[in-house]
Amino acid sequence: MRKTNVAYVALGLLLGIAHSASCQNENKTTPQSGTTLLWSDPGDIAAHNLLYGSGGEKDQPRPPFTFLKEDMKGTSPKFDVRDQDGEKWKVKLGVEARPETVATRLLWAVGYFTEEDYFLPELKVENLPILKRGQNLVKPGGVIENVRLKRHPKHAEKGDRWKWRKNPFTGTREFNGLRVMMALINNWDLKDENNAIYDDKESDKQFYLVTDLGASFGSIGYRLGPGHGKNDLGVYKHSKFISLVHRDVVDFGTPAHSTVISVLGIFSIPDFVARLKLRWIGRRIPRADARWVGGLLAQLTPHQIQDAFRAAGYNDQQIQTYSEVVQKRIAELQKL
Repeated sequence: MRKTNVAYVALGLLLGIAHSASCQNENKTTPQSGTTLLWSDPGDIAAHNLLYGSGGEKDQPRPPFTFLKEDMKGTSPKFDVRDQDGEKWKVKLGVEARPETVATRLLWAVGYFTEEDYFLPELKVENLPILKRGQNLVKPGGVIENVRLKRHPKHAEKGDRWKWRKNPFTGTREFNGLRVMMALINNWDLKDENNAIYDDKESDKQFYLVTDLGASFGSIGYRLGPGHGKNDLGVYKHSKFISLVHRDVVDFGTPAHSTVISVLGIFSIPDFVARLKLRWIGRRIPRADARWVGGLLAQLTPHQIQDAFRAAGYNDQQIQTYSEVVQKRIAELQKL
């Protein structure tokens, strides 16, 4: 009992230290430059096709697909393929395929840069070897169900990662809006390594993207069990969106600290601390900036939001329920 109390006291101190640090690190406004971009005016949002997303119908991957190489980065099984047009695609297997497909569409709809994501209920890959990860998902003949295919932005090369704590957009309305978007979709896995800068050689511009959005539409933080809190409709529906409204700023529930517990019944301290350091991303966001992105989202029709989930292969009931939760959250933003 004494050891448990000591552990909780230590955790309490960590919480206090982290909150103090976040309060002392208030963002200062830094306007976007013409060559370094996080967001662009989306134009007529109500006219966007969220069934196909940023790539549109014309850019869909086209079979047959040929295996190129396996990608061992990250936690989800991935590998590269080439389609009949010679285009290279990154295939992601597992629980993150559906939520990431939806997330890219919602972000793109309101002006944020994303990669081109498409969901396929079935993918047949030629020359597919035995995979080091995800082989249990492969059926005879190189067939895999429920995958996401991603293509990087055209004419752009993936460069360095960018940091949430320090970047050219810190303090801007657009950056704060991106923080709100992460809370809207419950994307709790906001490590810097999930961000990337793309260099467009044709326009001489740099685009800042969140390139891994798979830990979305579930819990507000890492959880034990299958899926680890990703792509869980019941949990997403009942999770806390706005946790506290202050006079001029608002706190969101996502990202929350990890709920990982060891077999001894105490918190896994390293993981807890790592997740704790991310909590500021969803806190102390100016209410005006949250309302701004809420106003952009409000221009989406219910059918468009449903199309984003339809594009990811959800069934009719899931599409309806997920869309209702998103619409409810948009309404909450507008009331701030």
